[in-house]
Amino acid sequence: MAKLSRWLIERKKKSVMVVSCDVYRPAAIQQLETLAGEVGAQFFPSESAQKPVDIATAAISHARKQFADVLLIDTAGRLHIDDEMMDEIKALHAAAQATETLFVVDSMTGQDAAKTAKAFNDALPLTGVILTKTDGDARGGAALSVRHITGKPIKFLGVGEKTDALEPFYPDRIASRIIGQGDVLTLIEDVERTVDKEQADKLAGKLKKGKGFDLEDFRSQLIQMKNMGGMASLMDKMPGLDQIPEKAKGALNDKEIIRMEAIINSMTPHERRFPTLIKGSRKRRIANGSGMQIQDVNRLLKQFAKMQKMVKQASKKRGMANIMRGVKNPQQLRNRRRF
Repeated sequence: MAKLSRWLIERKKKSVMVVSCDVYRPAAIQQLETLAGEVGAQFFPSESAQKPVDIATAAISHARKQFADVLLIDTAGRLHIDDEMMDEIKALHAAAQATETLFVVDSMTGQDAAKTAKAFNDALPLTGVILTKTDGDARGGAALSVRHITGKPIKFLGVGEKTDALEPFYPDRIASRIIGQGDVLTLIEDVERTVDKEQADKLAGKLKKGKGFDLEDFRSQLIQMKNMGGMASLMDKMPGLDQIPEKAKGALNDKEIIRMEAIINSMTPHERRFPTLIKGSRKRRIANGSGMQIQDVNRLLKQFAKMQKMVKQASKKRGMANIMRGVKNPQQLRNRRRF
């Protein structure tokens, strides 16, 4: 619910209101209220003593008065097919007259997900499916099963625990990931949405003037990487994933990004601008300040040196200028991918 709210607010610029009709699960209403506040959605209060149909009817009336673009109605989860609860969801659907009726299913439940989806599809006029936890369903089995059994389109994929971990479902892109060819189009869209254009301009201008790539710039790139879903998300979308050794994949993880950022944060601004100053005593101070070992600091500096060399080479070949131009106008990069 929170993920879909955030997607509608940030991507579609909609005014979103949410309401919980889950009067069974302890603290479900309070949890939705907290998440609504985090993503910037309006929250319509409800109580566990109320009937779900009454809650939905009151929420619809309030949403109209508040001129909300979208009202999302959260219903109680149903792990098992129960006649009484199925009757309740039918009554709720009839009262709400919803434009979209989306079935949310955990892809990790395998074939049980498909069976549950079929039961709901038989009971309600579903318009689509949202598959959650697909970051753990590498082969896409649940997606194929649910689509085949219900005949309804899969509209979104939950790809993580954070509220921004929701992606529209594109069959061709998922197929590309499964066979190890990545998903460049989604990666470009992530760049367009999350990369700080002003910061990209600043870095491009700095490199154009011949100023070097320093640890402040490196830290900014790490932060941008986290904003794009972390290393796991990036690796999933990069072409050639299947050719990378498992040991190398293990070294590229989000924990390592957090460690590197902690080490850089323990440096002084002067050290970040002039990394060559970082020698013995400075390394010990930085290691102690970040809770790391001196070996960790050495590893970071070695990784930074490689990145600095790559950026320098790209700048000489005007490659960096082209990369930054793509960040400022990612539509051009997207068009190049359409054959």
